[in-house]
Amino acid sequence: MRDVYRGLAMATAVAAVAAALVMVLPSEPDEVAAGPVTAPSAAPPSSGSAPSPEPSTGPSDPPPGPSSEPSSSAAPAQQQPTPSPDASLAPGYTAMEALYADPRVPKLTRGVKRISLRSPGRRFVKDARTGLAVPRLSGPWKAHGAAPFTTKQVLPRTRGADMRGMFVTCPLPILEQKSPRDTALLAARWTLNHHPHGSKISWLASQPVKRGWMLVYRVTYGKHSSRAAVVIMDGGMSKPGLAFVTVPDAQRKQWGDIGRVASGVRVLG
Repeated sequence: MRDVYRGLAMATAVAAVAAALVMVLPSEPDEVAAGPVTAPSAAPPSSGSAPSPEPSTGPSDPPPGPSSEPSSSAAPAQQQPTPSPDASLAPGYTAMEALYADPRVPKLTRGVKRISLRSPGRRFVKDARTGLAVPRLSGPWKAHGAAPFTTKQVLPRTRGADMRGMFVTCPLPILEQKSPRDTALLAARWTLNHHPHGSKISWLASQPVKRGWMLVYRVTYGKHSSRAAVVIMDGGMSKPGLAFVTVPDAQRKQWGDIGRVASGVRVLG
């Protein structure tokens, strides 16, 4: 009987110790919550363990792993538009066809007469870039800063007038044509860039000159006009040279100098 009581006492003591341990040790969920937070592993769970719950990504989200979208370096090449060819001229549309379609420039007919060329004088300006020598016009003309041309002479400004006389030379700024006459026509059209907006040409004279062509014309803009001339001449350089003079009606006293320019362009040397 004594052994029975002793066994009961020992069982009671073991139960008391177990209860004490349960009260002291924290439960497993609290310990996990207090631990460090880490990102879930991207590796798939092993076949022997239950998969951990993953946040729902929705049906449109991509699956985990490397992105299936193109890299940022490749995207611009795919999205960059292919440069289109120059649309300023239709295929086969030549510079001369553009000239004929320009309402500012009338057709140069055989009815446009020649003029008698005046004596150019004895003083010249040498332009090494064009290979040409051109008349040095007397006062009130004076030399001026040439840029963007290679030589430049101008008349003094007139009060109340936007335009003033200008005489310049430079290498041909437009595409040379097979015919010097056609090249001169394109050059005259180009000179409209140096007249007021809306200017129109009417031809006064057209004739060949040694190694080139000369055109004299009127440029009309609103109620005013200018007299102008271009001379295209091969000065032995990579491009022909251009001499261009224009004088507005406010300085019409110098219109006679236009003939002097037209007759005075020479090959340098």
